[in-house]
Amino acid sequence: MSTEIPQPPSQPGMAERAIDAAADVSHSIGEVAGGLRAAVDRLTHVIDEARKPGKPLSTVAAITREAPLASLFVAFLFGVAIARRR
Repeated sequence: MSTEIPQPPSQPGMAERAIDAAADVSHSIGEVAGGLRAAVDRLTHVIDEARKPGKPLSTVAAITREAPLASLFVAFLFGVAIARRR
């Protein structure tokens, strides 16, 4: 018979905990970056669709080219109206 006292499992040292925390942060950053990449891809697709002839961004771009000062004035008034609501 052995009279050895069983040792409790050793606690991870500070270095191991730091490595685990860094790995968790790295994994989280990767997930966030993937989500941002997907969001940018969707936004790019929507903008490309809206720029096609007859779509809203195409119309706004044409109006802005024809009357840039009037478009700027309308955008300014729109901004003022939104700012006053808040």
